[in-house]
Amino acid sequence: MVQQLKPVDVVVVGLGWTGAIMARELTKAGLEVLAIERGPDRDAASSFALPSIRDELRYSIRQELMQDAKTDPVSFRHRPTDEALPIRRFGAFLPGDGVGGMGTHWNGNTFRFLPTDHRLKSHLTERYGAARIPDYMTIQDWDVSYDELEPHYAKFEAVCGVSGKAGNIRGAIQAGGNPFEGPRSGEYPNKPLTPSHANELFRKGAGDLGLHPFPAPASNSSAPYTNPEGAKLGGCQYCGHCDRFGCEADAKATPWSTLGPALTGEAKFRKLTQAYVSRVLYDKAAKRATGVRYIDVRSGETFDQPAEIVVLATWVFGNTRLLLNSGIGTPYDPKTGSGVVGKNYCYQIQPTCEVFFETEELNPFMGAGGLGMVVDDFNGDNFDHSNLNFFGGGYISLGSTNGRPINFRPTPPGTPRWGAKWKSETAKWYRRTASMLVEGTNYSSRANFLDLDPNYRNVFGDPLLRVTYNFTDNDRAMADWVLGKAAEIGRAMGATVVAPKPRKGDFNVTAYQSSHNSGGAIMGKSPADSVVNRYLQHWDAHNLFVVGASAFPQNAGYNPTAAAAALTYWAAQAIAGAYVKHPAPLVPA
Repeated sequence: MVQQLKPVDVVVVGLGWTGAIMARELTKAGLEVLAIERGPDRDAASSFALPSIRDELRYSIRQELMQDAKTDPVSFRHRPTDEALPIRRFGAFLPGDGVGGMGTHWNGNTFRFLPTDHRLKSHLTERYGAARIPDYMTIQDWDVSYDELEPHYAKFEAVCGVSGKAGNIRGAIQAGGNPFEGPRSGEYPNKPLTPSHANELFRKGAGDLGLHPFPAPASNSSAPYTNPEGAKLGGCQYCGHCDRFGCEADAKATPWSTLGPALTGEAKFRKLTQAYVSRVLYDKAAKRATGVRYIDVRSGETFDQPAEIVVLATWVFGNTRLLLNSGIGTPYDPKTGSGVVGKNYCYQIQPTCEVFFETEELNPFMGAGGLGMVVDDFNGDNFDHSNLNFFGGGYISLGSTNGRPINFRPTPPGTPRWGAKWKSETAKWYRRTASMLVEGTNYSSRANFLDLDPNYRNVFGDPLLRVTYNFTDNDRAMADWVLGKAAEIGRAMGATVVAPKPRKGDFNVTAYQSSHNSGGAIMGKSPADSVVNRYLQHWDAHNLFVVGASAFPQNAGYNPTAAAAALTYWAAQAIAGAYVKHPAPLVPA
């Protein structure tokens, strides 16, 4: 039997970055907010204490902080004609679980998207002509400009205490920063992290080639810091345990370390954990969401939670599945191109290039999640594509992070994969190896999308979300070209061995690449081309807001967290400043 609960002003589904931001902003506006989180409650003091948090086997290999694929997987296939199968162990991407979500186990890379990323289709059409855009490529503009989001990017950076060096302040290029970034209103809150020796080799090599290296912007605080919400962050210890781990020093900004203290002291905020939301309750005739239905995962009891405003903040897969399960909006059909829910699912393509040095000691066990040196010369449309057979690009970085003993065992090409020679080569090169990453764009394709699996269900009885995805010709051509540039940097660094590792064959769902998924509930100018409008308000239910990277029409060549967070601040401002006064569509359909 479904039990009815008392109504609340706002129910937020998911308590990662976007859920925590929305909860904080709407309680500031005087609204009563209930946040519902599928996983357990967590905080640094009780969950991430030393020495247990340094357990690589528990957290990295056995995925302690990730969604349990045994009870709630997704299914996957490369092509619409393939049969999808459930992913029983997450590999390529790692959905988070529990309070903080993926924001708890992220590395902390905090890039802004380029201004051209916000109006991609218009920009490429203006510069190269519409005929240059491949027929299969379904890119579109965001309908929110970089300039509109700039204050919200800055707000998120202040909350996280981002360490970095600005490259463009109000149009003035700054030495040592990224000259390709959009104009910023000010410098980063913290100075850059202390570069590693490998970072400095990269800086010199890239500089010798005439490129523009700069320190990666990182939500790993380079010094003790108090954010505008009053939360205190510690200085980074360079322990090398960020990605897949919590941070005992609160030096890595997470949703709960930065916003949790303020939310905990807020009388209008409540959080409910270990509660699986199965659907949004929807009055189709009135075009309104009336609340959500959830299952207490400990007791199995089912509840209906009424609310005046519903916010979906459950990452790309959760947001899309809830819309499809709830029958809100028209599912995307790749054959006809009609429908929008599930459309433009994107990932990223990330080839790497390892560099081995006979004479350099690089000590990879010391690092921080966002510690790195970067060039942005080959990202987005920062270079001329007139004579190239692709669009897009990616930043090239050399990160000093996560050189832990189980997962980090680099050896040069030609080394046996087992035996005495492998052991001796592993011992020889461990301290003398670094890896460069190409963070490649992924422009949306007609054949990549999300829908409900007709054959498989999760432990709660709901259909699995089915992911149909593969790299496109554009992805492969772009990645190979930018990887060649990374190899040039490696040679300029003076490496003994430069070993580029291109992405070949079908997308590999078992090997970790990143959790930079996007799309499925994209934003746009009309209900015909999008699920939500520019304020992330659903076209078919004006009191339903769908926040996060699910709104991106395509994926840029950057880590997406800052863009998703800035969009959430933008949407929260619209709800608090306009919607609650006049509950109605904020943009005419």
